[in-house]
Amino acid sequence: MPTPKKRLTRSRRGKRRSHDFLVARTVVKCANCGALAMPHHVCASCGYYKGEEVVTAKA
Repeated sequence: MPTPKKRLTRSRRGKRRSHDFLVARTVVKCANCGALAMPHHVCASCGYYKGEEVVTAKA
């Protein structure tokens, strides 16, 4: 298996790793109950999506 001939510089290593960070998930308030939910998803606490009940919420 080949090995690198030269050591990578900090700059080149940093350019490669520039996209390796974690991004926080986006959350919005549910319009119906005010709980935090992911956008464009059914609210887990009340079961509403776009002002309409899609699934029945767990009691």
